Amino acid sequence: MNLEDVKQILQLMREHELTEFELERDGLKIRVCKNGSGSLTAAPATPHAPAALPPPAAASPALPAAAPDVADEADEQEFAVVKSPIVGTFYRAPDPGAPSFVEVGTIVKKGQVLCIIEAMKLMNEIESDHDGEIASIYVENGKPVQYGERLFAIRSTSV
Repeated sequence: MNLEDVKQILQLMREHELTEFELERDGLKIRVCKNGSGSLTAAPATPHAPAALPPPAAASPALPAAAPDVADEADEQEFAVVKSPIVGTFYRAPDPGAPSFVEVGTIVKKGQVLCIIEAMKLMNEIESDHDGEIASIYVENGKPVQYGERLFAIRSTSV
């Protein structure tokens, strides 16, 4: 990671009004937090540790109206919730004019691409870890997502 990479991270944080950013790549970990005064502070890059990353501080304010109902049902193990593994921009389709990868009601298989999250000009395909039916899509196309933010709820088809 070089100075230009750090500058890009700081620019992304300002553009998307993020308060915290954490990245692990090639055995290095960097965490940048915005303090109460609005200035940015960075923790030093450390060797990769197997510890899990903390959950996000708050849910996205742009959730659709039906999202809380599905989230409550997800706690009952009927739904699998797909969460964002990275911070970036959420895209429902491979190209602006292309159809979405999935819609509510689409039957998906484990390993099927659900969306793309763009992070630092890299397009990351997010795949389903579950077989089932898309019950809810929590994020709007083109909107920023945080690490751990809910993206989809998948209803198991084996129930």
